[in-house]
Amino acid sequence: MDDIPSRIEHTVLGPETTWEDVRNVLDTAEEYGMRACVPPCYVEEATEYAPETEVATVIGFPHGQHTVSTKCTEATEAWQAGAGEIDIVPNLGHASGDTERFHDEVAEIVAAVPIPVKVILETSLFDEETLETLAREAAAADVDFLKTATGFADGGATVADVELLAEFAPVKASGGVGSWAFASELFDAGAERIGASSGDVIVREYLDQR
Repeated sequence: MDDIPSRIEHTVLGPETTWEDVRNVLDTAEEYGMRACVPPCYVEEATEYAPETEVATVIGFPHGQHTVSTKCTEATEAWQAGAGEIDIVPNLGHASGDTERFHDEVAEIVAAVPIPVKVILETSLFDEETLETLAREAAAADVDFLKTATGFADGGATVADVELLAEFAPVKASGGVGSWAFASELFDAGAERIGASSGDVIVREYLDQR
């Protein structure tokens, strides 16, 4: 498990995030060999400041209610600014009653950029049957990852949700992951990545117990 740090996305996405906050996250990510996830307005600065760090950003964040064309534009601009991956929030209002529209939105955004796309399903909002449907539709739209949460809704990553999503696509477990003990459980459940504002804590705890 020597690749653990590279599977952690050290994250800063709060509404009051400053460039100094982003720079601190990038410095820490570089120190520990982690990835970073930053707001889209800072992607160009971030990739110039830390060219050796893989930088992801978010699209349609945090509620997913932007128009599809707006999200495609956001995604394209993020890619052109240097983002290596994007995490999109789909329109979850379509999730329960219009899964075809959900699928089409995700597929259009995926087709807009040549970089990996993760879809955030906000798992705490849905029952198991709905999550299975959404995961299946997102996988059919050729997403690269399914992600559990934005961190802006009640609830976050759970072992059960990771196990469910991992049946359909690689999983980024995010939301409420603040320790190596919990991150380890999520990895064991099938997560490929962890997204956390406490990425440095997770990696330090991981290294301490080796």
